[in-house]
Amino acid sequence: MDSTAGSLMLIAALIAASAFFSISELAVAASRRMRLRQMADQGDVRAERVMAVQDEPGDYFTVIQIGQNSVAILGGIVGEGAFSPVIRSVLTQLPFTTEHVETFSVAGSFVLVTSLFILLADLFPKRLGMNSPEHVAVRVVGPMHGFLLLFRPIVWFFKRLTDTLFKVLGLPDQRDDAITHHDILAMAEAGAEAGVLAGAEHRVIENVIELDTRLVTSAMTARDSIIHFLVDDSEALIRARIEQYPHSTYLVCDGDIDHVLGYVDSKYLLSRALNAQPISLRAEGLISKVLSVPDRLTLSEVLLQFRQAHEDFAVIVNEYSLVVGIITINDVMSTVMGSLVAPLDEEQIVQRDANSWLIDGITAIPDVLRAIDLDSLPHQGEYETLAGFLMVMLRRIPKRTDTVVWGGFRFEVMDVDSYKIDQVMVTRLSEAEVEALAAAARSH
Repeated sequence: MDSTAGSLMLIAALIAASAFFSISELAVAASRRMRLRQMADQGDVRAERVMAVQDEPGDYFTVIQIGQNSVAILGGIVGEGAFSPVIRSVLTQLPFTTEHVETFSVAGSFVLVTSLFILLADLFPKRLGMNSPEHVAVRVVGPMHGFLLLFRPIVWFFKRLTDTLFKVLGLPDQRDDAITHHDILAMAEAGAEAGVLAGAEHRVIENVIELDTRLVTSAMTARDSIIHFLVDDSEALIRARIEQYPHSTYLVCDGDIDHVLGYVDSKYLLSRALNAQPISLRAEGLISKVLSVPDRLTLSEVLLQFRQAHEDFAVIVNEYSLVVGIITINDVMSTVMGSLVAPLDEEQIVQRDANSWLIDGITAIPDVLRAIDLDSLPHQGEYETLAGFLMVMLRRIPKRTDTVVWGGFRFEVMDVDSYKIDQVMVTRLSEAEVEALAAAARSH
């Protein structure tokens, strides 16, 4: 019995050692670099040591593998001697032959030791390490450095062999900690789901990331909505238009909107009116040179153009040098801030109930997808707005009541004004409706 008790104590020690190596391996591998940096900045020197291990993980994980394999081998040797006598003594009380008793006692001891190691030395410590990897990593990195010193010669030998194998296979030998925009979006989404970020804050982060992919046309004032002056407009016409459409900046054109001379700031017109000076757009120094940008620029690129030109207003032209719209820095900021700054009566997406939305035709596709929780739309590279999606799907200019069904949603044109799609009703279909539509499609 003393021998059995000693074996059981040794098994417990081996399981504890294997659990330590398991949790040390997972905690360091799963630790987030940003969180470790925060801990280091707060004065925890152990976090610096963990980051150093992540930079050069070879020796650390070699020690872990040496330890785990050594413990596993010892566990197999000791386990048989620890549990076989106990199992044998139980089986001898049952109607089994001596040969069967010996076989079952060895097999039972193997299964029992293996199960204990899987549960207590692998599954439990690894799940424990995943719950808070950074805090676990800073606690185990010190003892692991002690093991590293103890096994230094063996580690050196295996490290040289591993480095050679990596070079032969052409594999990177250092961890890549580069953070992509997909990583940032994933962290923001996780923060929103955990309640750390409010829904509006989450959307702002998404919008900022999307500045690199959204074209200026998704945030511009379209051509048919631009309020502009012609250089020969009379003072009465200028005053009437300012009164009817008050803006801070107006385009000035020669003959038509595609021949832009520049822009005029309304404060200069107001100054002339207050000083009883005649308002003429041909007055010297009144028209400023306007920044022109191609319609293929992204929002982040147009922000860079604004900064370089020290402007906050630009005309957007297409490849045929035709004006397609205008954009201001406020338009870009409104795209980022979304509903946080948009008045309720200017919202492009209005959710009517849990399964239907009334959406402006000029709404950018990323905003539509986000609102209705859809991953993508077909032929997505061929259009930028909901109106463009309908045109591509119908292969013609949509009319009122035209409908497109895709991805479990019905897109119905509600209002069209001079070929411009003003309103679209988007409705999530029920499972029965989806099945009925699929059956109708098969019958045709």
